[in-house]
Amino acid sequence: MTLIDPKAIRNGDRLALSRALTAIENNTSESKRIQAALFPYTGNAHLVGVTGSPGSGKSTLVNQLAKTMRQSDHGEKPPKIAILAVDPTSPFSGGALLGDRIRMQDLAGDKGIFIRSMASHGALGGLAHNTAAFASLLDGAGFDVIIIETVGAGQAEVDIARLAHTVIVIEAPGMGDDIQAIKAGILEIADIMVVNKADRPEAENTARALKVMLEMGRGGESMPVTGKHLMRSIADKDETPKQADKKPGWETPIRLVTAIEGSGIDTLVNDIRQHRDYLESSDLWQSKEAYRLEKDLEALIKDKLLSQWQESLDEEKYQKVLMEIIQRKRSPIEALDLLL
Repeated sequence: MTLIDPKAIRNGDRLALSRALTAIENNTSESKRIQAALFPYTGNAHLVGVTGSPGSGKSTLVNQLAKTMRQSDHGEKPPKIAILAVDPTSPFSGGALLGDRIRMQDLAGDKGIFIRSMASHGALGGLAHNTAAFASLLDGAGFDVIIIETVGAGQAEVDIARLAHTVIVIEAPGMGDDIQAIKAGILEIADIMVVNKADRPEAENTARALKVMLEMGRGGESMPVTGKHLMRSIADKDETPKQADKKPGWETPIRLVTAIEGSGIDTLVNDIRQHRDYLESSDLWQSKEAYRLEKDLEALIKDKLLSQWQESLDEEKYQKVLMEIIQRKRSPIEALDLLL
């Protein structure tokens, strides 16, 4: 078997990169070697999460964002962009329609853009099990911006806040009661709010409703909306957030766009750049990176412990205990103590 060369990935070899991502998806020993070799080069990419309800236009928006980011108008070198699109897996067949490549065909001719679809394999929270590892590998491969499009599961879409530096939440008018957005709890993770399909007559009403919700959620707090999930996690550990009162907090903008026409995308791209500048100037970039890496480590530990337990499992004993649970002779919590 031909080994994957990390240097080739760093030098832009797309075939080597694709093979490395497949190795991660299959959890091969080769993938561990590649990840270890590229990890020292990580920590530079801007991870941008795009989430929202199914049908809100996430894929179309991601397509337009990538095209606009590549059209540098400041005389700068256009950023290298990777797109990770997570597609839902069927709970019946186990398969997934990796349809984002179809919707993003007009990006295929740009060598500065790399697109990878991945199946969720039943993982909750809008991401796939290996999304964080994929993002880290793409970071180490030298991509400047990594756009992560979540499944679109609505209320369960909060995992992206643990992974991305900047979270874009998309709402679309005419998709039900506007107040549903705040019930989903998804506003709290938004660094940028987007009302897509702004050509519809209800778009202004949706934007106004979101503005009221954001103001209610802010409730006069000095802490900015951005990074609340991070701040709470730090507070739980009795640590002092690095956010100083000297710097103004980030106020979540609400942007009206029509992604299919490209209307409003320039402003949105500028918001993304400004949010990165804000994170770096307020030290939140380092805090978010530390939090993300800690969560990655915790997930790996859980996977390893589960794998080790399954390897040492007495299958006959397990089936016997399971049958006792089914027959209501033993509760699951009692079974847990017995099996461990």
